[in-house]
Amino acid sequence: MNRRTHHGVLVVGAGLAGLSAALAAAPRKVLVLTDAPLSQGCSSAWAQGGMAAALAEDDSPAAHAADTVAAGAGLVDPVMARLLTEEGPGAVRALAALGAPFDRAADGGFAQSLEAAHSQPRVARVKGDQAGVAIMQAVVAAVLAAPHIAVLTGHRLRGLLQDAGGRVRGVVAEREGVLIEITAAATILATGGIGGLYAVTTTPAELRGEGLGLAALAGAVVADPEFVQFHPTAIDIGRDPAPLATEALRGEGAMLVGADGQRFMARYHPEAELAPRDVVARAIHAERQAGRGAFLDARGAVGPHFPEEFPAVFTACLSGGVDPRVQPIPVAPACHYHMGGIATDADGATSLPGLYAAGECASTGVHGANRLASNSLLEAAVFGARTGRAAANEPDPAPARIVRLVAPDLPDDAIQTLRTAMSRDAGVVRDADGLLRLLEVIDSLEAQHGRAAPLAVARLVATSALARTESRGGHFRADAPETDAVPRRTFVRWSDLLPANAWKYAAE
Repeated sequence: MNRRTHHGVLVVGAGLAGLSAALAAAPRKVLVLTDAPLSQGCSSAWAQGGMAAALAEDDSPAAHAADTVAAGAGLVDPVMARLLTEEGPGAVRALAALGAPFDRAADGGFAQSLEAAHSQPRVARVKGDQAGVAIMQAVVAAVLAAPHIAVLTGHRLRGLLQDAGGRVRGVVAEREGVLIEITAAATILATGGIGGLYAVTTTPAELRGEGLGLAALAGAVVADPEFVQFHPTAIDIGRDPAPLATEALRGEGAMLVGADGQRFMARYHPEAELAPRDVVARAIHAERQAGRGAFLDARGAVGPHFPEEFPAVFTACLSGGVDPRVQPIPVAPACHYHMGGIATDADGATSLPGLYAAGECASTGVHGANRLASNSLLEAAVFGARTGRAAANEPDPAPARIVRLVAPDLPDDAIQTLRTAMSRDAGVVRDADGLLRLLEVIDSLEAQHGRAAPLAVARLVATSALARTESRGGHFRADAPETDAVPRRTFVRWSDLLPANAWKYAAE
């Protein structure tokens, strides 16, 4: 096995969180590993809505934090929410200074959109639905120009390196079939979400939770893995991944209708189309299950202005034979975001020395049971930068014997079996029978192929969903529809999932 020593910070993942961490770690040397070329294979570049922040004079971080806490169904850490929203405006302005071309109002301030569960318009956007790609272009340019950062593409995460004391010493990466050990003073996982574990997802299909799974297998504490957010309005044109119809469309007045053209959201929530995402997702799921269909009708709200106001949505619709200027858009819920992840503190430190995490693979506690719209890019920028600064202060550790933790790969047919089972049994609506059936599928795949990281993540999601016998936020149990009076987060280690405790570990 090839070996490489990096005297500095090692970042795995090149989305907004990873690159924000890399920039913030200056002047410490940073090595960024990514499988895909920069700006590809990450959810950040696919984000449409924008970044939520209290940028208007009549808004405040306190109001933004209150909306974040309310959307999170009792599980948001209020200290983390306050930190996110107080540092949010500065993060948006910093990205604008790097060249992110946020839309501007006539007075030169940020143009801001209204999205679901926000008490007022506060989403800074780019050309309607171009925020993610535009922000990433600016950040990538800054990274490539930064003298302290080196980027290695074509390197896929395969494992972690640990010493006898449990300290993470780096990673095992694969390049062109060859495994490479890379040691570092500090390792930051910014490996994204778990959308690729679901048959219908709006994220890059290659995001299968490998960073989260490897950290869990190494002994890291994982928080809230059962909470998966399903975006209500994936465009249902048979593509994998499914294109996204941004929430901003509903903020502009687009309506959800059945095949008969009649609106239905008022039957489910007083805020109708602007209800929290989990409510809208379940409503669309129910309408589709009942055979009434679900469509997003933006003909009146956007109509002929689609090409210039929402170009990504317009192009995606046309690719599936739908002209949203004159036709309602067929929509379906799709896996969109994982609120759970590797448990971290405010500076990205995990329970394992030497290991940090940022972005969607981390759980800061800021999203609770249901992420507030457009808080994900904000969290990536704010906590990514905080993580980079903290990791830069890690000294080079003393030499020690290092153990490799390398998980096996899953073949494509096994991945597809897992995706089908996850969507069926750990999707928008769950119950005990389905979750037990899913665990049997995971057991079978593990027996055939070994304890692959995606299977570890799927087991964490399924087991924690089974243990949470209530419905809260993005986690809805058809056999336990009520919400417990006392909210509780889940904190779990892999050792808690040993057979003797598999279905009954205590959520803390």
